[in-house]
Amino acid sequence: MFEKSLYDLIRGLRNHKGNEKEYMQNCLKECRSEIRSQDLDLKATALLKLIYLEMFGHDMSWASFNVLEVMASPKYHQKRVGYLGAIQSFRPDTEVLMLATNLLKKDLTAAPTTTIALPIVTLPHVITPSLALSVLPDLLPRLNHTHPAIRKKTIVTLYRLALVYPETLRAAWPRIKDRLMDRAEDPSVTAAIVNVICELGWRRPHDFLPLAPRLFELLVDSGNNWMAIKLIKLFATLTPLEPRLVRKLLPPLTEIIRTTPAMSLLYECISGIIQGGILGSGEDSDGREEIASLCVNKLRGMIMIDGDPNLKYVALLAFNQIVVTHPWLVAQQEDVILECIDSTDISIRIKALDLVQGMVSGDNLVSIVSRLMRQLKLSSSADRRAANSSRLSPEDSDDEDFERTSDSASKSTNQSPPLPDDYRIDVIGRILNMCSQNNYGYLTDFEWYLDILTQLVRTAPIPRPVVDTNSISASGKSNEGDISERIGGELRNITVKVQALRPICVRAAEAILSQLNGETSIGQPINSGALKPVAWIIGEFSSDLSSPDDILGTLLQTIPKTPSPESLAACLQASMKVFSLVTGDQLAPWTPERKSKISLLMARIIHSFESLVLHPNLEVQERAVEFIELLKLTAEAASSQEASTETVYQDPPLLLTQAIPSLFAGWELNSVAQAAQKNVPLPDGLDLDEPINPNLNFLLSSAESISIPVDETDEFESYYYQRPPPTSIVSEPAINKLADSRDDTSNSYQQPTEETYLDADILAKRKAERLERNRDDPFYIQESSSIQRSSTPIHNILQNSNGPDLDVDSIPIMELDLDKLSAGVDHSRPHQPARPARRAPRQKIVVAADENLASSGLSTPNRNYDSENSSGAAASKAHGKKLKQSLLGVDSTSIGALNLEDDGSSATAFDPEARQREEAEMAQAVKEVERLRLEMQRANERIQVAQGVDAAGTVVKKKKTGTKAKAKKPKTTTEETGDGVVENNGDAGTELKVKKKKKKVATIDEGTGAAAAGEVVVKSKPKKKKAKPPVEFHDAEAG
Repeated sequence: MFEKSLYDLIRGLRNHKGNEKEYMQNCLKECRSEIRSQDLDLKATALLKLIYLEMFGHDMSWASFNVLEVMASPKYHQKRVGYLGAIQSFRPDTEVLMLATNLLKKDLTAAPTTTIALPIVTLPHVITPSLALSVLPDLLPRLNHTHPAIRKKTIVTLYRLALVYPETLRAAWPRIKDRLMDRAEDPSVTAAIVNVICELGWRRPHDFLPLAPRLFELLVDSGNNWMAIKLIKLFATLTPLEPRLVRKLLPPLTEIIRTTPAMSLLYECISGIIQGGILGSGEDSDGREEIASLCVNKLRGMIMIDGDPNLKYVALLAFNQIVVTHPWLVAQQEDVILECIDSTDISIRIKALDLVQGMVSGDNLVSIVSRLMRQLKLSSSADRRAANSSRLSPEDSDDEDFERTSDSASKSTNQSPPLPDDYRIDVIGRILNMCSQNNYGYLTDFEWYLDILTQLVRTAPIPRPVVDTNSISASGKSNEGDISERIGGELRNITVKVQALRPICVRAAEAILSQLNGETSIGQPINSGALKPVAWIIGEFSSDLSSPDDILGTLLQTIPKTPSPESLAACLQASMKVFSLVTGDQLAPWTPERKSKISLLMARIIHSFESLVLHPNLEVQERAVEFIELLKLTAEAASSQEASTETVYQDPPLLLTQAIPSLFAGWELNSVAQAAQKNVPLPDGLDLDEPINPNLNFLLSSAESISIPVDETDEFESYYYQRPPPTSIVSEPAINKLADSRDDTSNSYQQPTEETYLDADILAKRKAERLERNRDDPFYIQESSSIQRSSTPIHNILQNSNGPDLDVDSIPIMELDLDKLSAGVDHSRPHQPARPARRAPRQKIVVAADENLASSGLSTPNRNYDSENSSGAAASKAHGKKLKQSLLGVDSTSIGALNLEDDGSSATAFDPEARQREEAEMAQAVKEVERLRLEMQRANERIQVAQGVDAAGTVVKKKKTGTKAKAKKPKTTTEETGDGVVENNGDAGTELKVKKKKKKVATIDEGTGAAAAGEVVVKSKPKKKKAKPPVEFHDAEAG
């Protein structure tokens, strides 16, 4: 007898908590000794315990031979344990597997049903090509077994064998097909066959088109939801091959969608309709629109079910596929889709974002973007509150820390959790994509979009600061994934493309620059990537600046805070452009005040640029050195130029008024298409592999030997390798200690107000612009405090008599006599009512296209929405990957080349040599047919020439006689000679008349044969056809 059973092992494992590893090792030692016993009961029990321990990760491959011994036991309860051990431990490379072949064949032909089921269940886990070839003859008869469970398991096992050994299907498919066509077959067996066909259908769907009537019958009559799901998936692969199935499938699928209570079957029906191309088919447009509307309504109901995020997710997946063919139907469900954007599940949010990006249009763009902006603003405000709560002053006591922590915890429970930075970056990117689609074709209010960009710069996640200069790439890009740089790029695109909005864009750039500079204290870096495009806008369009002097000062304050080399180079360039605008006025007198002001300004710029002379980035270093030397020359010229007096007029230095402005004055920069640069031809004589300086190696080697003084080395080390002293920690202002008002989160799907996603300064600016725009509009009701009325005489009287406080009782009352008024009115001319003033027409916004070369394609790249199945190349690539991988870890690509419709003689494998021979014979037959056709055509041409048709294909007609003979004319014959055509009337005494033939340019067809060598083929001119009696031709010899 054995010492422990499996139940004892489990109880002991639970009793040894904390010491399970040692207990398992002891049990493994016991199992090793017990499994070598000659008692099959003890051996089977030890094997059962090993199977249990193997699920904890302990290897039992060493007991493979003992497993084979238990499998050979005549007792069923022991044999079952052995087969279970084989499933757990045997692999295709197990050495004892070849010894189990005869045992498997023997058990497959056993009489008991339970014994037959054991090898059938085990084979899919241990199958190899050689084992499949051996057991296939014994497995096929099991398809005719009297027990339906055996037939069902055999069908599933045959599919597993076909993945490893594809020739299995040649022998098994006729019997599986007969089982499917048998209407008296057990439903479980039919379901197994449908399952196998569905798995094989996506590999070779055309092989299963003949089964469509039977499969359709099963779909309509079967009450099994699981089999219906499989059939719908199968029909989704068959409908692209047979479009007539669409009309046949629409009624049953519509009925299932309307009546089924099962959400899984409902979703699979909708998914099958989408993947089968039923919604996009060209036939039966009315039925297609009806079922599309039905699918959208059902998906709306799935989203509105509370408490089940899985249904919401799959419904959004289906919506993402429907939006490709029916975007207007999906856009009608905007309310429930926008609710999913605020879901707590991040995966649902992302799918909702994919959907709104696909259904965006000019009508719903503002509402969708406003909803997303509101979400971003709430998240950024939560981040700021968390940052303020974590910034504690060192003087705060422990009690204050505890109180502040408890307050922040209570607030966090009432507010939504902050969004991750990756999600916020994704949302901002989608907002930019939606607004810039079709070259900004959906935008109707560009000023609103500029305010959105300004707000996005404030709410964008702060990128990782650049601490180490080694992290900068060779191109100088430090933050390649900064979303704020893309926001600034959008602002730059609008500034360049929309000329009417350039002043507004420049003011927005000024606001962004002032904000970035004001929010960053001295000694802290500006990490926003929007600084580079904003500085470019300010420098390129400096003539539209509201206050160039102030902006120049802001740029000079920003330069020491800028760590990015690209942004720093843009700021240097912008500073010089603004400087040239401020000081380059030729008409302004050269007064002492102007001279001193410009001298001080140049000294300030030189002082700001001098720290960049030794910058590690070559672009920044080069610009700083060039501008410093230029400004020094300009300063010398300004100091040497005397100032103007009342009697003597002095011109300003030419360096200020002409030289420096000419550096930045030239052609206007326009946007260039992305593909235009590729079409620029390479100049002749340009060798990109040739070094610029042939002595570069010598210069580098000599630079290494230069000795550096000690003091300079120390300064270099301290500048680049020592951290600046830490700044003092600013204590939290008292206003942050007040209780923050809870943000009102409205669940309405209506368009959010601007107060929910725009800051106060942006709102005030928009309000002022709106009031100024509507000031003269008679249809706009203004606020009482903002109405500016003109002063009238009666208003002056009341103001003088009553003072600033107007007394209503003191207003004089005038008597109104309508009779007297009507008597003095001239009724000869009808009264013309005053026409209301027309509203000023809105300024037409023109978006310029990108400049391009002739052959570079589209001028503006399309930013179309890419759904999951929109790219054919991507779909084919994914399909190829799907063929190579499966859940069972088997390469099943060879099944795709298997033809199931061959006759019985094709039992062998595919023969490529026979296929090549057939193709060669077919090509030879085609050549022979073409040769015979050409010979027949040439023979027909010779006959026509001999019968009176010249080489051009024109019939030689008889001359008309003066009298019309009523009798039948004699037959004429023609004979071709070297000079022309001889015409014979058929009488013996008549002379032959020779007609000269006109010489025409002929194209000689060099054919084969002597007869074809002299043929002349001339194309004839088309002539009008007239009704004439037919002319009969005969050979000359016959006449």
